[in-house]
Amino acid sequence: MSDPRRIVLPLTDEMVAELRAGDRVLINGRLLTARDAAHKKMVALLQQGGRLPVDLKNQVIYYVGPTPAPPGRVIGACGPTTSGRMDAYTPALLATGLKGMIGKGFRAPEVIEALRRHRAVYFAAVGGAGALLSRCVKAAQVVAYPELGPEAVHELIVTDFPVVVINDIYGGDLYREGRRQYAVHQ
Repeated sequence: MSDPRRIVLPLTDEMVAELRAGDRVLINGRLLTARDAAHKKMVALLQQGGRLPVDLKNQVIYYVGPTPAPPGRVIGACGPTTSGRMDAYTPALLATGLKGMIGKGFRAPEVIEALRRHRAVYFAAVGGAGALLSRCVKAAQVVAYPELGPEAVHELIVTDFPVVVINDIYGGDLYREGRRQYAVHQ
C-alpha cells in the first residue's frame, strides 16, 4: 500500500484531477462542517436567491456534528455522519463551487454524477473513530448558524486529517469496486 498523499486546502481543479478512488489522503488546512440542518438552510437560501453565509468555492465540507470540547481540547469527538442524508442537497452546493465532502457511506447516483459534472471528490473518514480524528483538529470555531448547536457550520483547522477517496471525477467508486472484488472471490 502506498503512502498517503498530503494535500493542503483549498482544493483546486488540478488537485481534484489527481485524486483517484482508493487514494489515501492526509488533509491539511481549513475544513467546513455541516450536517442535515445546515444543508437544508443553505439550499433554501440558494433557492430564494440569497447568499450563503460561507463561501463554498474550492472548499471541503465535513459531515460532522462535533461534541463539546473537553477541558484542554479545541473540539470533542468528531466522527463522520452518514453522507446519504445530505444527498438531496449536495448537487446544489456543488454548483456553488464546493470541491469536496467528507463523510461515511454510499452516495446517490445523482451525487456521483454531480461530482463528475462539477469536478469534485467525495472522501470517507473512519466511522467510530471520532475521538482519534479530533486529535487532528488544531482549531475550531462556529462560522454560521450558531442556533443549530453541534450542527452549526464550524471552521476547523486540521493537520494530517486521514481520509480515503471514495468517488472521483472519473467515475471511480471505491465502495462499488470493493463489492465487485468481494463477489469475484466468493
